[in-house]
Amino acid sequence: MSEGFSNVLRQIEKLKGKPVRLREKTITMAHGAGGKATHNLIAAVFLEAFRNPILERLEDQASFEIDSKKLALTTDAFTVYPHFFPGGDIGCLSVHGTINDLATAGARPLFLAAAFLLEEGLPIEDLQRIVASMAEAAQKSNVQIVTGDTKTVQKGKGDGIYIVTTGIGIVEHSVNLSTKNVCPGDKVILSGTVGEHGVAVMIARGNLELEGEIESDTAPLWEMVDSVLKVCPQIRCMRDPTRGGVATVLNEIAQSSQVCIRVYDEAVPIRPEVRGACEILGIDPLYVANEGKMLFVVPPEDADLVLTTLKQHPLGKEAAIIGQVEDEPKGIVLLETGIGGSRVLDMLTGDPLPRIC
Repeated sequence: MSEGFSNVLRQIEKLKGKPVRLREKTITMAHGAGGKATHNLIAAVFLEAFRNPILERLEDQASFEIDSKKLALTTDAFTVYPHFFPGGDIGCLSVHGTINDLATAGARPLFLAAAFLLEEGLPIEDLQRIVASMAEAAQKSNVQIVTGDTKTVQKGKGDGIYIVTTGIGIVEHSVNLSTKNVCPGDKVILSGTVGEHGVAVMIARGNLELEGEIESDTAPLWEMVDSVLKVCPQIRCMRDPTRGGVATVLNEIAQSSQVCIRVYDEAVPIRPEVRGACEILGIDPLYVANEGKMLFVVPPEDADLVLTTLKQHPLGKEAAIIGQVEDEPKGIVLLETGIGGSRVLDMLTGDPLPRIC
């Protein structure tokens, strides 16, 4: 490791020890991108105000026990624009996203609640199409939408429709899943190719003109996750790399467990069309949102079994081991390039693809 690279790592370690302070005086789009600005906002405002043992875990959901039953609860808001894009829409996305957050706790989804913020002027036909998409997505996942709320705002005060979904599920497997469980030697497995959702939304906005057909990967992941937990309940943690992409989620895990995660660039599955689109946009595919992929961190002795199990499922057929966990430098993600060099793969900064989910 070069002396210059070592100095960079030492500077990062120093910065991590400092308390989080917001420099901005107003909310920016970056605060909703899932990267550094989002994490700083959560730590400095929401966590400070609502602090409690369950919230402090900062997982994608909250897990707790009631009458010896382990449950998981999650909530999510969806603002994606346009509302319809190749491979999906805001309706199915809102159902899939909530199911997938429950899946990260090893929870079988049971019920959803849905709140709709509707802008004056939204075509009823569009609303019916979105709601039908939600209903179909819920039915295919054996989930019921059992309650909700509807509010309207004046024309020009919204953007057609925003959806907030809350989900509850039951943890039936004997698991202990947490981003704090990761240990040196563990393997990092990604369930498939990255970047399709973000690129599909950008195509729908007219920002890209590509010959290749790229559709969003939005999909419910519970069945795939369930098949893995049945053969390997020893999984350390799972996360779905949505806002901020794979890079941001791996940073969250590395910081939570205070380990180093080394990612092998050439091992990450990326479709050529997606890589080309990201080059045009000037962004790294590892920072692009996904809506149908899961990251698993597993003990080394279980990695091959998990990989084989994933490949047997339609949503995991392109799964790959993309990295491993090391002891040092703590709280850092390193990307090892094809020519043998390494660089720090930091958390997302800014918002290169706003309103992507």
